[in-house]
Amino acid sequence: MQRTRPLPDVHPELSVTEWPSFREYRVENWRLARDGSGDIVPGATSWEWIDLCLPVVFSFIWPRVRGSTILCAFAILAVAFITYCRCTQVLHESVLVFPTHGIQLETHRGYPLLKPLFVSRRFIHVSFLEDFIINEGLRRWNVRYYLAAVHRSSTDTIAVDVAFENILPYFPVLLEVYQGVQELMFHRPTNNTHTHI
Repeated sequence: MQRTRPLPDVHPELSVTEWPSFREYRVENWRLARDGSGDIVPGATSWEWIDLCLPVVFSFIWPRVRGSTILCAFAILAVAFITYCRCTQVLHESVLVFPTHGIQLETHRGYPLLKPLFVSRRFIHVSFLEDFIINEGLRRWNVRYYLAAVHRSSTDTIAVDVAFENILPYFPVLLEVYQGVQELMFHRPTNNTHTHI
């Protein structure tokens, strides 16, 4: 196993792990600030001031709501909702490329200081995979690029699965993953003399 960061200065959130039989392209849910300061902008947060204040506020409120069933249920639901939001944050997303078998798109969710609690996987067999493309779409007032696996479904209709759909990394990251998938799955050689955006 060999892990590298192909874009260490600009996009260190991308890592490529080479295994004997497959390659993993992982994008973690953080990025460098765009102002050139080198500061990390987190996508998933572990502890914030609200997390530290919540037990104190709950300890003051609980004696007052303990007698009322509705207020007690509301307080418990509020704590459960905050816990759910903290434990279902996207930690990282991956594209695993198995050259003779297909590709797998993964999303890992959980609390940032722990191992992932939930993992969703979508495997696309090589016989169904038509292409792996970079496409563009509008998100609010921005044009965003995204990676998509175009494949046939079991009913012979064309379907599209978006890679990194929650994190939506920047174009240079997508281009690096795109070139790797094209080279491994479709045996299309790519030159690395592309324009960096």
